[in-house]
Amino acid sequence: MKFKTLFCLVAAALLSAQTSTNAQPTDTTTTDTMSPTEIQLHELVKKVQAKIQAGKDTEADFADELKTFDSLIAGEKGAKTDEAALIAFMKAQLYLEVFKNNDKGAALIKQIKADYPDTKYGKNADKILASLEKQAAAKKIQDSLATGTAFPDFAEKDLAGRPLSVAALKGKVVLVDFWATWCGPCRVELPNVIATYKKHQSEGFEIIGVSLDSDRDKLDAFLKQQDGMTWPQYFDGLGWGNKLAGKYGVEAIPFAVLIGPDGKIIGKELRGEELENAVSAALAKK
Repeated sequence: MKFKTLFCLVAAALLSAQTSTNAQPTDTTTTDTMSPTEIQLHELVKKVQAKIQAGKDTEADFADELKTFDSLIAGEKGAKTDEAALIAFMKAQLYLEVFKNNDKGAALIKQIKADYPDTKYGKNADKILASLEKQAAAKKIQDSLATGTAFPDFAEKDLAGRPLSVAALKGKVVLVDFWATWCGPCRVELPNVIATYKKHQSEGFEIIGVSLDSDRDKLDAFLKQQDGMTWPQYFDGLGWGNKLAGKYGVEAIPFAVLIGPDGKIIGKELRGEELENAVSAALAKK
């Protein structure tokens, strides 16, 4: 979840009890029915949102807000309620989603599990921690896909049941493209990928698509509608559980790896003109 969305959702949640009692909710919701702690947390979240919108993203940037979080937690005097746990959870999310400090964020989630075990946040702690471990493992894999290193190949079959691997395209420039029909950013980038393919396919540029779709019929229909999207696709119907997505630590799409004729990685997440330029340069070196 994007951190801006997270804080918007939490702000909305803080207002939900008040708005649910109004026959005609308006945009001028008041805090009349909130507890003092809810009011303070609501104001704190607004300050956090404002700093995020201003581009702030370090622990130092939010020093005052972190002190306020600690003050609110201390003010609950050991209460084991969802309200108290929410304060600690929001602090943890700052570290996880804004500061990108998973170690500190995980430590705070573990503390929530210990301090508020019977709250919904405490009960959900293990799930969050497992997700963080998965993210850490994926990042390690992604970091290993460094420019200049050999691409760790796969041996699968495409939609037509034909063998599919990068090794089979040795001597060519290959783009391994992770995408899905339901992915908005993927569809925005697709015209550029198709244009690059049409321009350079005859010169030795190939693409292997890895679809994170779960519905084969929808995927087939989409491919038929695209003019020029004729490259082979790997599909296993597992969505985010896609075998190759797991192998390469793919946590977000679109994601693509460009591989040179020698089987070594040229670059990752190249889009727009960057992709065209990289493909042109690689082909010129052949």
